[in-house]
Amino acid sequence: MLSNKHEATVRATLPAVRAHIETITGLFYDTMLTENPELLRLFSRSAQASGEQRRALAGAVVAFAADLVGEGAPFDPVVRRIAHRHASLGIRPEQYTIVGRYLLNAVGAVLGDAVTPEVAAAWDEVYWLFACRLIGLEARLYADTEVDPDHPWREVVVSHRREEAQDTVSFVLTSADGSPTPSYRAGQYVSVAVDLPDGGRQIRQYSLSQAAHGLGGLRITVRRVRGVGGAPDGLVSSHLVDHVRTGDRLAVSAPYGDLTLTAGTAPLVLVSAGVGITPMAAILDHVSRAEPNRDVVVAHAERSPDRHCLRPDIIGSGARLRSFRHLVWYEQPTPRESDASTEVRAGRIDVDEIPLTPEAQVYLCGPLPFMQAVRGRLRERGVPGTRIRYEVFGSDAWAGSR
Repeated sequence: MLSNKHEATVRATLPAVRAHIETITGLFYDTMLTENPELLRLFSRSAQASGEQRRALAGAVVAFAADLVGEGAPFDPVVRRIAHRHASLGIRPEQYTIVGRYLLNAVGAVLGDAVTPEVAAAWDEVYWLFACRLIGLEARLYADTEVDPDHPWREVVVSHRREEAQDTVSFVLTSADGSPTPSYRAGQYVSVAVDLPDGGRQIRQYSLSQAAHGLGGLRITVRRVRGVGGAPDGLVSSHLVDHVRTGDRLAVSAPYGDLTLTAGTAPLVLVSAGVGITPMAAILDHVSRAEPNRDVVVAHAERSPDRHCLRPDIIGSGARLRSFRHLVWYEQPTPRESDASTEVRAGRIDVDEIPLTPEAQVYLCGPLPFMQAVRGRLRERGVPGTRIRYEVFGSDAWAGSR
């Protein structure tokens, strides 16, 4: 909790910080990464270039401060997501000292004389409450996964590569030393670190796209990120799709992520768009083997059939279930018709056509605008926020939590 001494100061200055937060975080990143280039490998180059990274930090700081003074939505779910992401990157406690110094210096530089010693002390407390909560959660995650944060990477071998759809490839990864691959829960992801041709290292997270039942490895499904509006293609996704073959080696983290199945027998509704299908495929695979009497609806949105990855996996898992409906929307449909296991529709996903029961648990994954639109319509249809779980990859993971 924020101390009584500083609560009024934070509440009074929150509007000013909110109004300038993107400028503050922009200066923070530019200064910190220029003076500490070794940290560049922890941050997505594309997210930095597009401004996504700074918007994410801006939103997180403001949302956390607002929660502390009772003016925002509960921030705990967002803190948990951030902690899982940080653990997958091997973030260490001492790095929070570096971040705090540059962030608070940026606040002072942008707001100038408005940052009195009292204001500086109040926002220093906000930052360290945020940091200490993350440090504690991350320490617990490292302990649970038996990971040394100083050595978070495991070397794996690509034992199988499969072309899934246009621009999309699956890789099965096994331990390079022959040891068992780590256990995981359906819906989790791993970080993959790749050394690029220019000598830089970049890290991205990829959902595990198959449940752990008898796989003997970790399967990730990667879609090449195509640049839009003159932006370059994704560095890591392009490298993996274009250059990584069977027998190649990669560095991966332990599995993390909290988009995992809630215990119970409630019907499940799995809603995804694009490559957001990957955690849904793993969850469905697990349910079809461990809880085949559970009712499941899968609703997926895709641009066209040739981009629809993991469709055979979804159909195969659905065939093991007592009750299963598979709905697909294609923006650019082809003559391919619905089959006995799939109901195909043209256009964008229509949430009103997704079957819902009062007790259904809903899981979402896809681009942020898709997530926000679907979640909003689900709430309008009466689904409480507590029964909607979601995963957003990219640096806007804090958004849409309200």
